Amino acid sequence: MKKILLLLGVCVATTTLGQVKDYPFKAVSFTAVRVTDSFWLPRLRINHMVTIPASFERCESTGRVRNFEMAAAHSGKFCTTFPFDDTDIYKTIEGASFSLSLFPDKKLSAYIDSLIIKIGKAQEPDGYLYTARTINPASPHEWAGTERWIKERELSHELYNAGHLYEAAFAHYYATGKRSLLDIALKNADLVCSVFGPDKKHVAPGHEIVEMGLVKLYRITGKKEYLETAKFFISERGHYMGYDTNSKDPWKSGAYWQDNKPVTEQYEAEGHAVRAGYLYAAMADVAALTGDEGLLHAIDTIWMNMVSKKMYVQGGLGAVPSGERFGDNYELPNATAYNETCASIASVYWNYRMFLLHGDSKYMDILEKTLYNGLISGLGLDGKSFFYSNAMEIKNSFSHKNLEPERSGWFDCSCCPTNLTRLIPSIPGYVYAQKDDNIYVNLFIASNATLTLQNRAVNIEQQNSYPWDGDLVFKISPEKTPAAFNLLIRIPGWAQNEAVPLDLYKFTTSSDKKPVIKVNGQPVEYEMKKGYASLTRTWKKNDRVEVLLPMEVRKIKANEMIKDDIGKVALQRGPVIYCGEWVDNNGKTSNIIIPYDAVFTSAYEPGMLNGVEVINSNVPVVVIDESGQTVSTVQRKFTAIPYYAWANRGKGEMMVWFPGKINDIDLLTDRPVSNTISK
Repeated sequence: MKKILLLLGVCVATTTLGQVKDYPFKAVSFTAVRVTDSFWLPRLRINHMVTIPASFERCESTGRVRNFEMAAAHSGKFCTTFPFDDTDIYKTIEGASFSLSLFPDKKLSAYIDSLIIKIGKAQEPDGYLYTARTINPASPHEWAGTERWIKERELSHELYNAGHLYEAAFAHYYATGKRSLLDIALKNADLVCSVFGPDKKHVAPGHEIVEMGLVKLYRITGKKEYLETAKFFISERGHYMGYDTNSKDPWKSGAYWQDNKPVTEQYEAEGHAVRAGYLYAAMADVAALTGDEGLLHAIDTIWMNMVSKKMYVQGGLGAVPSGERFGDNYELPNATAYNETCASIASVYWNYRMFLLHGDSKYMDILEKTLYNGLISGLGLDGKSFFYSNAMEIKNSFSHKNLEPERSGWFDCSCCPTNLTRLIPSIPGYVYAQKDDNIYVNLFIASNATLTLQNRAVNIEQQNSYPWDGDLVFKISPEKTPAAFNLLIRIPGWAQNEAVPLDLYKFTTSSDKKPVIKVNGQPVEYEMKKGYASLTRTWKKNDRVEVLLPMEVRKIKANEMIKDDIGKVALQRGPVIYCGEWVDNNGKTSNIIIPYDAVFTSAYEPGMLNGVEVINSNVPVVVIDESGQTVSTVQRKFTAIPYYAWANRGKGEMMVWFPGKINDIDLLTDRPVSNTISK
C-alpha cells in the first residue's frame, strides 16, 4: 500500500506524478500525536464509545441503511426525508475510521465492513451511487429530477453525496489499509470525471464538497483527472445564465450557492455558510496543488471579509436562519443568530488550509476560537445530543418570547451530528506542522508526538492543563543529538491584546502582562515570526521549554457597526468565550449588567459540567417588585460558564453579550402572549 500522510482532512501524499506544487507548510498526521489531555482525550473517547455508535444506530433506525438495502434490490420506496441522507452513513464511517486509528476496535471495524458491502451492492454498474434514484429510477426523490444530474445545481445533491463518499473512502483506506470503500469511490469518481468537464456536462455543484473529495482521491492515486475535475467544478461557478445576477434575493441571483460570480471575482463570504466554507477549503487545495494565483487571491480576500465583518465572537458563521447563510457586512444579530455547527466544522477545514498556505498564526487563532467555542457547543456533554444551530442569546420575557433550546438526539437533516463524528477524532492532527527545519506548535494539547524532521525523529511531549491554565511545558527529545532546528510556538492573539485578527472585536482594555518563555529554566528572548515565538537552537534530549501565557478574564467589545452589540461586553479567558446561564444566576440572565469597572475572579470547578473554569463577579441586576410597579437594581453574584457547555442542564436563559448600563426598559401590556413560534 502506498504510504499516505493524512492530516485532518488536509493530506500530503507521494503520488505517481511526482508533484511539484503543494502546501508549503506540511501537516503532521493525527496518528503521530498520542493525546493524554484532560480536555480532549475524554472527548475523543466519548466520540468513539458514544457518538459514533449512536450515529450508526440512528442511521439504522431512521432508514438510512435501509435505503442502501432497497437500492441494491431495486425495490421499495426511499424512506427518509432528504436525498443527501446517504451522507450520514458516509460521514460516520469517516469518523469511525479516524477513531479506529486511535482506538482499535474489531467489532466497530467489522460493522463498518458490513456497511461497505451494502454500499457496494447499491452502486450501479457504471459507478453511479445515489439511493434516492436507484431504488426506483422511474419515481426518484422529488429533488432528484427525472434524469441524473439535471437538478444538481439546486436540489439533488448527487455530487455532494459523492464528495462525502470520497472523504469516507480516503479515511477508511488510510486507517485500515482496505480498498473496499476506496474502490467504490474510485468507480464513482471515474464516472463523475467522464460526465463533467470542459467538453462535457457543465455544472457548478449545488452543495460543495465533491471538490475536496476529488483532491483526496488524487492524492491517493495521482490520477490527474481527479484534480482537473475538482478545479473544473470550482471554475464553473458564476457562468450559469439562468440566474438574475442583479437580484438581491440570494436564491435568484445564485449567491446562495456561491454561483453568482466566477470564484476569482468573489471577494465576500456569501450564501449558505457550510457550502461556502467547503468551497473556500477546496479553492485552497486547488490553489496549493496548481499554483493558481487567482484562487489564492480570492480566498485571501474572502477570509479578510469573513473575519473582519461576518464572524460571531465565538467563531460561529452564518447569521441568517433563512438559507443558513451569511448576512450583509456586520449583520450579526444575537436573538436570531444561526451559527450552524457544520459551518464551524467547515471553518476549521478552511482555516487550517489557510495556515498551510501562509504559515501565519492568525488562521490558527481563528481555528482555535472556533474549536473551543462555536464548534464543540454543538455537541452535548453526553456525546449523543446536539445543536444544529448555536444561539447567542435566549430570553424568556414577554417581549422576547424565544424557544428555549434543547439539545436533540437527531434531526431530519442530521448533517451536524454526523459531521461531528468525523471532526472530533481528527483534532490531534492540527497540533503540529512542519516546513524545512521548522516545527510549528499550533495547538496546546497535552500529548506525546513523534515527528520526522530532515530524516530525524523528534519527540515532543506537551504537558499542560489548557485551556484552563496557561502554563505550558514542552519536552523536546531528538532521536539523534545534538539536532539543530527551529521550534515555533504560536503565541495566541488573545495573549497579545488581540481578541481576533483585524478589528471586528477588541478587548476593552490593554493588558501589560506578556507571555514568558523559558528554556531549561532560564528566561529567553525570542523572535516573533507571523505570530510564532521562534526558538532557534541545537536541541538535546529532554530539553524543556516553558511558555507562560497570561490567563486573565478579558472584556470584549464589538465593532460599532454591529448594532446588536453596541454598549455591550462579552467575556473571554484564554481561548474560551463565556456566557451566563440561567441555572447559575437566579433563573435569569437577560437582566444582568456588567459595568466597565467590573472585577472578575475565576475558579476551576471539577464537579461542574465535566470540569470547567468558571468566572465570578458581583454585578448589578435589574429586578422588578412583586406589584410590577418598581424597577431597581441590586448587586448579585454573577457566574459565567464556557459557552460550549451551555444547555447541558435543562432549558432557560443564556447570554453572551451583556449591557454595561441600562439604556432603556420595555413597558409591557397585560395582554396574553402567544407561544406560537413561526419558522
